[in-house]
Amino acid sequence: MTNSTGAALAAISLHQLPNRQWATVLDVARPDSPEDRELALRLTEIGFVPGEAVCIVANGVPGREPLAVRLGHTTFALRRHEAALIRVTPGAAGHG
Repeated sequence: MTNSTGAALAAISLHQLPNRQWATVLDVARPDSPEDRELALRLTEIGFVPGEAVCIVANGVPGREPLAVRLGHTTFALRRHEAALIRVTPGAAGHG
């Protein structure tokens, strides 16, 4: 993915995204452990798919967990471990 000047945008894990900054989902990791593979499938099934706009709207204390994540018109509570499986690029069309 590139920005308007053609420069490549760096992908980060969703849990690294600052609060209230919109991003675009690139993909969900394909982990090796069976538990994490099932988790990655659930994340994809609920809508964390390439091209979707996502934003961390709040976080719990202490340790910034859970994360309140906005995806479309729905807000999900994700653990940092779950959010770490979702790769995003900062910035999303039509947002912030």
